[in-house]
Amino acid sequence: MIDVTRQFRTFDRPSQILMVNQFTINLGFYMLMPYLAGYLAGPLGLAAWVIGFVLGVRNFSQQGLFLVGGTLADRFGYKPMIIAGCVLRTVGFGLLAFASSLPLIVLASALTGFAGALFNPAVRAYLAADAGERRLEAFAVFNMFYQAGILLGPLVGLALTMLDFRVTCIAAAIIFGALTVIQIVTLPAHHKEAASERTRIRDDWRTILRNRTFVLFAITMISSYVLSFQVYLALPLQAAVVAGPGRDDTALVTSLFVVSGLVAVLAQLRITKLCTRWLGRDRSLCIGLAVMAAAFVPLVVVGEPAVAGRVTAGVALLLCAALLAVGTAIVFPFEMDTIVALSGGRLMGTHYGFYNTIVGVGILLGNLGTGALFGVFRDADAGAFVWVVLVSLGVICAATMALLVRARDLAAPPAVVGAG
Repeated sequence: MIDVTRQFRTFDRPSQILMVNQFTINLGFYMLMPYLAGYLAGPLGLAAWVIGFVLGVRNFSQQGLFLVGGTLADRFGYKPMIIAGCVLRTVGFGLLAFASSLPLIVLASALTGFAGALFNPAVRAYLAADAGERRLEAFAVFNMFYQAGILLGPLVGLALTMLDFRVTCIAAAIIFGALTVIQIVTLPAHHKEAASERTRIRDDWRTILRNRTFVLFAITMISSYVLSFQVYLALPLQAAVVAGPGRDDTALVTSLFVVSGLVAVLAQLRITKLCTRWLGRDRSLCIGLAVMAAAFVPLVVVGEPAVAGRVTAGVALLLCAALLAVGTAIVFPFEMDTIVALSGGRLMGTHYGFYNTIVGVGILLGNLGTGALFGVFRDADAGAFVWVVLVSLGVICAATMALLVRARDLAAPPAVVGAG
């Protein structure tokens, strides 16, 4: 952690604020969201399909509107969108604490989702602009703060939710309210923000669509996000299988997140330094994706918990989570850096927004497919086949990335930067 502190101090104040900001954003978000479904089903007594609808609204209002948030960041500045997102999260979580009717619950969920669509592209674009040539290092440290928030958030939320979920909502609202004030007071407007540009939104979006290398890169990376998000879907489902019918799987599920978070927090900087020194951007992307594919191999090898034994199956599950975290740690800084490179340093917020929208749609479809396959294979007593599918998906993603970097220069600025 001493190395992390030293590295953190070498960045300018805006970058430091953004890193701490992201930790706090994830702390406030993840102390509440893992327990929302239980609150809606328990104290509020909502039906399963209604809960799915509420969570779907929250996801769509964020993933589906990233492009809008990124575009607004390029037009009105990064700082205003970060502040606006924090304000909306404050209002949304505060409303959720007192909402009992479905329309208010849906409104609160939509506000919290759109808040993410506003500040996520703005934070990444601001960090890239402020860090300049050091953006690769900046994104590595940024990911450590990001994962630390995910690691600590559910633990704080669990303690508060044992008192009352509404207490958790109020605490999260207070955190985002404090963040709003901190951003207003301490975060300077970046001098390179594109708020003064007079181009039309339609022309900006057309510019991105004509940047074929960037679009192909975004489409290729969809599979990596489908794989990494299995720590929220397929791995917890498998944890229930490993625990056995009627047994509590909470400890095993919690262990998955602890392992993932610790790998990112403790190893991110070292991984990025080694990859930068020995591999470079292109090979790091390909190898990171290959590691993510290999993460599911232990589950294929072990097979059914009833045959291999629950301890062996549990170890394989934790090993899968660890390897997924390693693969993500390899890929993330180079992935973010590639987006900046392919944008040519122009319309960075819009590029991040478009990128997140593309992968968000891919995550939605991928999770639907993975969930359906998990159920089908479990019913057919062939649960290991879902891991074979995920390994295959990862191999295809890594191979496609290798072809992409061979055919196109991912470090080069876009060939088309004007709307035409």
